[in-house]
Amino acid sequence: MNFVHTLEHHLLDHVYSRFAVGALSLPFSKHLLMMWLSAGAAVLILVLAGQMAQRGKRNRFVYFIESLTVFVRDEIVIPNIGEEGRPYLPYFLTIFFFILFMNLIGMVPGSATATGNISVTASLALCTLFVINVAGMRAHGVAGYVKSLVPHGMPVWLLPLMYPIELLGMLTKSFALSIRLFANMIAGHIVIFAFLALIFLFGKLWVAPMSVAAALGINLLELFVAFLQAYIFTLLSAIFVGSAIHSH
Repeated sequence: MNFVHTLEHHLLDHVYSRFAVGALSLPFSKHLLMMWLSAGAAVLILVLAGQMAQRGKRNRFVYFIESLTVFVRDEIVIPNIGEEGRPYLPYFLTIFFFILFMNLIGMVPGSATATGNISVTASLALCTLFVINVAGMRAHGVAGYVKSLVPHGMPVWLLPLMYPIELLGMLTKSFALSIRLFANMIAGHIVIFAFLALIFLFGKLWVAPMSVAAALGINLLELFVAFLQAYIFTLLSAIFVGSAIHSH
């Protein structure tokens, strides 16, 4: 029972209290707390690294943050969007570091992984959906962007069919973004708890070292996955924005 309680406490969200704003009830939950901590840690670390770089106090910490920033710019944004992607670089850096810090903080014992909440990943995907449409409208104008949603030269009689399909495809991309991040982050934790559950399932002392070793190995893999999923979400977001800007 204690193991099940620990599993639920780590994977599921828990509402600590609620704040009433008129008729609206706003919950303060554990995942919301993790998001605030992640945002605060990201701002603190990035601002500190920026100030140290400006003062010429460069060390491994500054170089590491700079390398991640340059990686997002030169390996994700520019190759998939082009020079037109530079105005959107702050957004991509924000989602990359925000997701990364949520993933890393979720590995701390006693915390929770906010990206293991479908509401969090869906909100991030909606932000990307908004940026996709804004970028397309800025590049082509509203009418031009709406026209670019379907292939050039499409027969007029097919337009009533193609536009709903293209709009559904756009929503599907955002849905896939949210599901991919959510599923990958929660899957690792489930596997870790499954290995640890073998100790209680068999009730044998010899099972414990193997279960703990397997859980430790998955936990080390989760550290890699934390960076990987932040990269994949940012990469796919850049690809979708690039396809809206360069409709051809």
